[in-house]
This record gives sequence, structure tokens and C-alpha cells, in this order.
Amino acid sequence: MNIILLGPPGAGKGTQARILEEARGMTQLSTGDMLREARTSGTTMGDKVAAIMDAGGLVTDEIVIGLIEEKLTGDQNGGFIFDGFPRTLAQADVLGDLLKRQGQTLDAVVQMQVDDEALVARIVARSTCAHCGEVYNDLTKPIPDDGKCSNCGGTEFKRRADDNEESLRTRLMEYYKKTSPLIGYYYAKGDLKAVDGMGDVADVGQQITKALDS
Repeated sequence: MNIILLGPPGAGKGTQARILEEARGMTQLSTGDMLREARTSGTTMGDKVAAIMDAGGLVTDEIVIGLIEEKLTGDQNGGFIFDGFPRTLAQADVLGDLLKRQGQTLDAVVQMQVDDEALVARIVARSTCAHCGEVYNDLTKPIPDDGKCSNCGGTEFKRRADDNEESLRTRLMEYYKKTSPLIGYYYAKGDLKAVDGMGDVADVGQQITKALDS
């Protein structure tokens, strides 16, 4: 099964992708993770990515698609979770063509619906374990009293520099301008399944499972 997790910054796509990886043996394809992996891989493509990123440039759609194609031709396990791609209608068309060439299909697009004001309040209180990436929140899931990550026991936590109200509202506006048109695009194709992304992690996970199994 191949799916897209669609939602604004901070909606919880990464968290739910990790849950799906564990529960279904799927593989998360995060654009950011793939680029970071590529730039240190020593491959020709990786050297190209490193040169662009080191120069402060934007990695082209062609390169991102090339990285995704490499992943698709490898071990497919339980399928792929696209997180952070596609971001535009043009990218959606390219991804569809790529899957078709690989003899694969896109089985579902899960839209994680959120309330913007509640999302802002949630994200500005967010921190992550520097070692394993476990997400914590001052309001809903504070760092344990002993100062240790409940997942790996790490003691170092960090906040993203852009997890502040001004930056987040800018990122939300960018999402609505460029990415939200995908909602109508995939709805018209019959692929869209919406869930309430404002519940707790377990509740959202259950909704996603129900949507994928229906």
C-alpha cells in the first residue's frame, strides 16, 4: 500500500508515519530525510544534492523525484508513506507518472484536518528528543519529570528555531497557497480520506487505520 499524508506543518504527519511503519511495515519517504541522507551518501546524486544545499539553493523537483525513484525500486516492504511530497499539483502529476512507470499505485491520500489556532498553540510548545526524535509538548505531553526521554532515555531536547508563532503562520500560509490545492485534486480522483488531526496521537492513529482499511 502506498499513501500520502497530507496536512500543514505540525499536523503530526511524521509521528503518524512512524506508527504506520511499525504497525504495517511501511517505509516513510520524507523529503527532508531523503535529502539529508543523499548529501552524505557519496553517490553522484548525493554530491549534486550537497552542492545545491551548501550553496543555499533549492533542490529541483527532478532531483527529488530521482531520489524517490531510487527508493521505489528497492525493497518495498509494506509500501510507502509519502511525507512532504508532493507539495504542488505539478509534483502530484509527476509522482503519479512515476508510480505508473514502476507498476505501482497510490492507494490513499490521508488529509489530516486541523484548526489553525489550536495548531499554532500546540506547535509553539513542541520539543523533540535530540537523539531519537520523540516529540513532546509542554501542554499535552511534557518531558518526563526525570528529564529522560521515555522512548530512548536521552537527556537532550531541542526546539526547532522556526517553531514560533510568526514563523509557523508564514509556513501555514505557504502550505495553503501551494499545497492545499492537492485536497481538491485527490478528492476528484477518489483517493482522499479525511481524519481529524487535532486528537491525541492514538486517536488520530486509529482514525487513519480505519480510513486505510475501509
